[in-house]
Amino acid sequence: MRRYLVFFILAFTLVACRKSPYAKIDSLFSSMWHENEPGGVVLIMIGDSVVFSKGYGVRCLPVSEDCSGVDVENDENTFFNIASCSKQFTAVAILQLVQQGKISLDDRVNMYFPEYSNPIWNEIKIRHLLSHSSGIPDKRSYLPRERRVNGDEALAVEYFQWLDSLHFNPGTDYEYMNPTYVLSGMLVERVTGMPFVQYVEKNIFIAAGMTKTLYFDRENQQLIPSAAHGYEYGDMQSMQEEHSAQRVGEKNWYEYDFGEETFFATRADGGIYTSVSELAKWERALRRSLQNDSSRIVDGDLLKLAMTPQTKVEGSKWSDYQNREGTWYGYGWFVEPEKGVIYHTGDNGGFKAYIGRYPNDNATVVILSNRTDWDRYKIKSQIESLMQLSCSRH
Repeated sequence: MRRYLVFFILAFTLVACRKSPYAKIDSLFSSMWHENEPGGVVLIMIGDSVVFSKGYGVRCLPVSEDCSGVDVENDENTFFNIASCSKQFTAVAILQLVQQGKISLDDRVNMYFPEYSNPIWNEIKIRHLLSHSSGIPDKRSYLPRERRVNGDEALAVEYFQWLDSLHFNPGTDYEYMNPTYVLSGMLVERVTGMPFVQYVEKNIFIAAGMTKTLYFDRENQQLIPSAAHGYEYGDMQSMQEEHSAQRVGEKNWYEYDFGEETFFATRADGGIYTSVSELAKWERALRRSLQNDSSRIVDGDLLKLAMTPQTKVEGSKWSDYQNREGTWYGYGWFVEPEKGVIYHTGDNGGFKAYIGRYPNDNATVVILSNRTDWDRYKIKSQIESLMQLSCSRH
């Protein structure tokens, strides 16, 4: 009898150990994102299984014209703009073309864009576009804000044609650059003869089972299922020059997405709308590819290359985005080798996202939100700590 009691206690302790972090994670987000406010959704996977998935707050508020007031709570099927987390899909599209022998990562960019005739383009390779190491400066600030708010891909790279200098020699430093990912999407179009969005939908979304995921389309915004709006909270009086005000002079939530923030309609650098349930399918597709399963969407060795350090982020004087100790960039992913995490972040308007892969733990963490007033790196570190305490490591 005593032997059975010891066994029961050990089994109960093991189960409690495994379950305890999820209750703590739930408490963490419940205290951060309240009812009737914008919030987000959190998903955690161990292996191919979802072990935690929960929504907090609402996807839209009455200040949004298309908020019906029905079924507005955030859940695993709420669609968020994942902003720069979209870059990994663009990188995979490029890698598919490499796998097919249609391009090489060492091809010069001006082989496909002869209109970029300045000699500075002679040393810029496709790999530099994907690894934020091209040396191309971001000159979009010359554009009036009104044009940037309604900006598209052509406008984002307009200045490339008259660019005559680089910040550094290609491949020697890091500068986070959205326009080079826009150009990567245009490269897909020139090589395949297909519109970039159509190519990704056919060869990546559908192949991964992400049948509902889509790119933003200013003409068909209503097609986004259960779409969240992005929001910020502040004093409208001080912000009315940049954002449309709902209640001037008062602190309140205000909508902050397409129509309020710049370059919301560019796709290859940050235009995907999706949900955590769809991203779980993406993670499984990545795992199949890394294992070179017959249902892979891209060659496993190429994908591993994309998830390994290519450009050192730490210490760059050109960009402060994710510029922290031990941080590198691959092709479409940030990499922190010593911490064992491969991830990307997304920021646009009132949307904020984090998608992190932890290969040593066989784990994935996804956080999508429609508010910006939270410390993403602090929260991610807290989840990492809780998951480690829960015996999920080693």
